[in-house]
Amino acid sequence: MTNGVLHGIAPAVLAGFADAEGQRVLAGGYVGLEKEALRVNAEGSVATTPHPAELGSALTHPAITTDFSEALLELVTPAMGSSADVLALLDDLHRFVYRHIDDERLWATSMPCVLHGGAQIPLAQYGGSNAARMKTVYRRGLGNRYGRVMQIIAGVHFNYSVDEAVWPRLAELPGVAGVAVQGGEQALRSERYMGMVRNLQRLGWLVPYLFGASPAVCKSFVQDAGTDLESFDDRTFYYPYATSLRMGDIGYQNRQEEGTGMKACYDSLDAYIKSLTWAIETPCPQYETIGVKVNGVYEQLNDHVLQIENEYYSSVRPKQLTNWMERPTLALRRRGVRYVELRSLDVNAYHPLGIEAEQMCFLRLLMLYSLLTDSPRIAARERRAIDANQVLAAHRGREPGLRLQAADAMPTLRDWALGVLDAMQPLAELLDAGSDCGYVRSLSVQRAKVLDPALTPSARMLTEMRERGEGFAELARRLTEQHRESFLAAPPTPERDAWLQDLTATSLDRQRAIEAADAIDFDEFLRRYFAQSEAHPVELPPPV
Repeated sequence: MTNGVLHGIAPAVLAGFADAEGQRVLAGGYVGLEKEALRVNAEGSVATTPHPAELGSALTHPAITTDFSEALLELVTPAMGSSADVLALLDDLHRFVYRHIDDERLWATSMPCVLHGGAQIPLAQYGGSNAARMKTVYRRGLGNRYGRVMQIIAGVHFNYSVDEAVWPRLAELPGVAGVAVQGGEQALRSERYMGMVRNLQRLGWLVPYLFGASPAVCKSFVQDAGTDLESFDDRTFYYPYATSLRMGDIGYQNRQEEGTGMKACYDSLDAYIKSLTWAIETPCPQYETIGVKVNGVYEQLNDHVLQIENEYYSSVRPKQLTNWMERPTLALRRRGVRYVELRSLDVNAYHPLGIEAEQMCFLRLLMLYSLLTDSPRIAARERRAIDANQVLAAHRGREPGLRLQAADAMPTLRDWALGVLDAMQPLAELLDAGSDCGYVRSLSVQRAKVLDPALTPSARMLTEMRERGEGFAELARRLTEQHRESFLAAPPTPERDAWLQDLTATSLDRQRAIEAADAIDFDEFLRRYFAQSEAHPVELPPPV
C-alpha cells in the first residue's frame, strides 16, 4: 500500500494458490444475502398492517423476518457455495411472500417514499416473550435516538467467507506462519478477516460508486428544512452527481458518533470487541434525557452509547454465528470471526431481487482481494479520510475529476478505481481458472462504469427520470409494479413452497414454546442478558 492506496496482492500469495487445487479452493467459499424490502400499499405508503401470520414468526423464522418496522421485511438466505443457488432461494422467498401480502407491494428501492411522519411507522413486533419484547424495545430506542424515518431505509447485506482450506495454505506463506503457530487457525482466521474489514473500509467508496441506486429521495423523507439537496421536481430532492444518498449524510451515517465519542476500532478483533463493549457499558448524557423505563414503559434498552452491538451502523462487520440470546461480541471472543458482512449495498432497483449474479461475482472478488492484500492498521488521519471518501462518493461520486483523500495524496476517484480494478485482474484470472463465475468479465463490466459514469445505476435512474418526466416516487413505483408482476407470474417450485410452508409452521410452534418457557420478568431478563461474560454463559431459557 502506497499513499494510502491499495495495490496488488503479493506475488507469493498468488503463487501459493496457483496450482489447480489452490485455484479451486480460492474460488470456493460461501455467500449469503440479507435483503430488506419495505411493504407498501398500492399508493406507495408504508404498510400499517401486521407482519402476515402466513409468513411465520418474525422472531424464529430463519428466512423471513422483519427489521426495524413491521413493514420492513428481511429475507435471509443461508451461506451457500453457489451464488446461483443463493439467488434461486431469494427468488422463491419473494414469490412466497407475494402470495401472502394481499394487495401490498415490496418497494423496489432503498429509499422510502410517500411518508407521513415517523409516528405512522409501526415498530416490529415479535410476540409476548421476553426475547420478543427486547427486540421491540431496542427498536423503540432506535426510533427515539435517530427517528423512525431513518430506520426504514432498505439495503442488501452481502455475507462472505472463504473456503476453510484457504487457511492452511495461507499459514504456509512467509510472514503468516507465526500467527498460525501462536494462536492457531482461529487466530489466523480472525486476523485476516479483520484485515479484510479494514481494506473494505479503505475501498468503501467504490461500492456506492459502482452499485449505488439512491441518487434522489422523496421530499417527504427529508425532515431538515435546511438541507442543501437540490430540487429535481416539486416532490424530489437530489444531488446531480450522487450515487447513494443512503450511504451519505442523510442516510446511513454513524450518527452515534455525533456527540457520543463512539468509533469502533478495527486494529484487531480484540480491539474491535473492546470498543463495542465500552460503548454498550458507558452511559451517554444525550440518551439519558430520553429515559429508560418511563411510566412503566421501556423507551430504550439502556441509556448507553450503544444499546447493543447491532446499533453500530458500520458499512462492514466481522461476524460470528450466535447461540440463543448470546451477545455478538461474546460470540466473536469465544469463536473468532466466521464471516464478514458487507452492508453498503443499495437495493438494485432494476432487478426484482435487489441484486444480480454479476454484482455477486464482483463482490466475491472484491472481498477476497481485500482479504489477500496487505492491510496495515488504520491511523486517525486515514480514518478521517475513509469517512470523508464515503460521503464524497455518495454525494458526488460521478462528478468529473472528483478527488478522494488518501494518506498523502488526492487521487481522482477515476484513477484510484481503475488502479484497484487493474490490481484485481490477476486474482480474477486465477479465480476463473478454478470456477465458472466469470470474474474477469465482471471486472470488465465494472471498469466500463468507471470509464463512463453514465453506465452506473445512479446515473441511469436520473436519466430515466428526466426522459420520462418522473420524480423519484414515480420511478420507484413503476419498478415496484414491474417486479410485482414478475413474482406473481409464477409461484415457487412445489418443493420449495412445501419447505417454506413447513418453516412457517415450525417457526410459529417455536415462538409459542419460547413464550411458554419464560419464567422471569423482563427486568431480570435484561439484567441476565447484559450480565453475560466469557466466564459466565447466558442464564436464559434455551432454544426449543
